Amino acid sequence: MSGSSVGALLETTLPLPLLHRGKVRDVYEVGPDELLMVASDRVSAFDVVMSLPVPRKGEVLTLLTAWWLDRLRVDHHLLEVDPDRIERRHPELGESRATWARRAMLVRRTAPMPVECVVRGYLSGSAWREYVETGTLAGEPMPGGLRESDRLPAPLFSPATKADPGMHDENIPFGAVIEQLGETMAARVREVSLEIYGKGRSACDAKGIILADTKFEFGLDGQGRLLLIDEVLTPDSSRFWPMESYAPGRGQPSLDKQPIRDWLDALPDWDKRPPPPDLPDQVVAAATGRYLEIFRRLTDVDLDDWQIPRFAEDA
Repeated sequence: MSGSSVGALLETTLPLPLLHRGKVRDVYEVGPDELLMVASDRVSAFDVVMSLPVPRKGEVLTLLTAWWLDRLRVDHHLLEVDPDRIERRHPELGESRATWARRAMLVRRTAPMPVECVVRGYLSGSAWREYVETGTLAGEPMPGGLRESDRLPAPLFSPATKADPGMHDENIPFGAVIEQLGETMAARVREVSLEIYGKGRSACDAKGIILADTKFEFGLDGQGRLLLIDEVLTPDSSRFWPMESYAPGRGQPSLDKQPIRDWLDALPDWDKRPPPPDLPDQVVAAATGRYLEIFRRLTDVDLDDWQIPRFAEDA
C-alpha cells in the first residue's frame, strides 16, 4: 500500500450480513428495518475504482452528510451516526468499532427510487457536453449562447438513470421519471430536490463556495413516506467550486477528487478501463487535502474537532 494510504480503509468485514458493496459504501443488514452504511476510503474516477484508497475520505462523506441533515429539516433515513449510540443499539458491533466508527450511518431501510435526482445550477460535466452537441439537457431545449460553467437562469432538475457498476449514468427527460414513478411522485421528488438544492446553495454561498450541481437519492419507508437517503451534499455527490477562482467559459477547480482525475487524464497510456494505475503518494495526499478542506470550509471546524449531532431518541 502507498505511504499516503497508510491507515485508510479499503474494505470492511463486519459481523453482519453484507447486503451490498458499492464503489464507496459497504452496506450491512441490521435486522429487518435498519441498515449500516459504512463509507470506506475507496475512490473511483471515470467509473473505475482505484486500487489505492484516499485516507479520511469516508469520514468526510459520513460526517458531512450528518452535518447537512442536521440543518436541512427534511425527512431522511438517518437514525444515528454517533458511534456510542450505534453501539448502544447494536452491541454486537462493539468489537469491530475501530473499523466503522465515524464512517458509518445507521439508517432506516427503504425501497430506493430507481432514478438519480440531479439538480444543476451551473452548466458543467455531462450537461455541458450534451449542450455543446445538441443544445439540450436531458433532451430538453436550453437557451442559446451559454458557456461552460455558466450559471443557469434557474436551478434545473436534471434526472439520470442509475447505472450498473462500470456503466455511466445517463441524463433522462422528466417524462421518463413520470413513466417510472408516476406523475404525483415524480413531481414530489422534483420539488423536494429543488428545495434541498436551494438550501444547500444558500449555505454554500455564505461560505464562499459555489454548489454547481448535486445528486440526491430518495426511498420509501414501510409507511410509504418519501425519505432522503444515502449521502447528501458531499464532494462525491456534488460539484463544489471555490468562489474566489470562479470564471465561466472553462472548467473550474473543484473541492473533491479532482487531483486524481487530473493525474489520470494526463496519462498517455490508460484507456480509463480496469485495471487502474496506482496513484502516486502526492496525488492521494492532495485528494485527502481537498476533502478535508471542503469539510472545514462548510462547517468552520476541522474534521477531528467536530461534535457529532444526535438524531434518533434512545431506543
